[in-house]
Amino acid sequence: MLEFSWPWVFLALPLPLLIYWFMPRAPRQDAALRVPFYRQLVQLHTDTTHDYTRNLLTLIFCGLIWTLVVIAASRPQWVGEPIEIPTTGRDMMLTLDMSGSMEARDMFLNNTQLSRFQVMKAVIGDFVEKRTGDRLGLTLFAAHAYMLTPMTYDLATVQQMVEELEIGMIDESATAIGDAIGLSVKQLRQQPENNRVLILLTDGINNAGELAPLQAAQLARTEGIKMHIVGVASDQFAQRSMFGGSRPGALVSEIDDEAMAEAAELTGGLYFRARTLEDMVEIYDELDAMEPIEQDEQTYRPETQLFHWPLGAALLLSFLLALRAMPPAMNAGQSRDSVPGGESA
Repeated sequence: MLEFSWPWVFLALPLPLLIYWFMPRAPRQDAALRVPFYRQLVQLHTDTTHDYTRNLLTLIFCGLIWTLVVIAASRPQWVGEPIEIPTTGRDMMLTLDMSGSMEARDMFLNNTQLSRFQVMKAVIGDFVEKRTGDRLGLTLFAAHAYMLTPMTYDLATVQQMVEELEIGMIDESATAIGDAIGLSVKQLRQQPENNRVLILLTDGINNAGELAPLQAAQLARTEGIKMHIVGVASDQFAQRSMFGGSRPGALVSEIDDEAMAEAAELTGGLYFRARTLEDMVEIYDELDAMEPIEQDEQTYRPETQLFHWPLGAALLLSFLLALRAMPPAMNAGQSRDSVPGGESA
């Protein structure tokens, strides 16, 4: 059905008439007319009738343009049939570490070295696919925290965003875990309080930002948000060499397991340590199995904005009106100049 978001805008429809009626009139100044006798007098009568018709059409055009502008300003929209939103689910914010250390290749699959980032994308992508009924958001962090996707039921978009993640798309020189938690809490606090979950994945320690992880966890606890933290780093610090072989590598990152566990427990959540690909899969399976809380039944009606149609029509009519007005004005001026033997009256 058709609805108008701001129907009160229609009160402006009579505004041009009110201006016409109440604006003071300028004093009329009659100019001398050149009135040729007889034949030219008939022509003057014809021009007068033509001008009246033309002015009437111009008035109609202007009225239509004003009406269309008012309709566009009232924000017309087409509201679709109600769509039921699942009655169970969670508001879940996925907060992902995008620092450079996530490129460390210390995960293995069938004797193939994988980076922590590759494993994270694969596991998170599968996790998002299973989130039917949940509302998800994405926060990325490295030296700073950024909101990539606000809370949404559009899981296909969230999954596409995960697939398009690349190391280097944000500043990667440090790890601001506390700021990332704070930004995620800021988004989650706007959602209903019954079941809000924050899942943070990191492979490092907090070494940037304004908030310490424990401070941010206290903020999450105050808002009633449960936070689970996944620390990902293998005990086998190996990286692929430039010739394709494997060699022992230096310790790329250290996870402060004690601090991360304390931060998670402060909110009533859990801390997990993933040292292998299998650990990551098991952890997210466990998170997936957490029982969602029953919510009140909700419906959603999709809305399609239509304001651009009347606005485009008003623009087109304005263009036609200007196009129509210019040539007659020029021709009229030329015809007056070319009348021979005119007389003044």
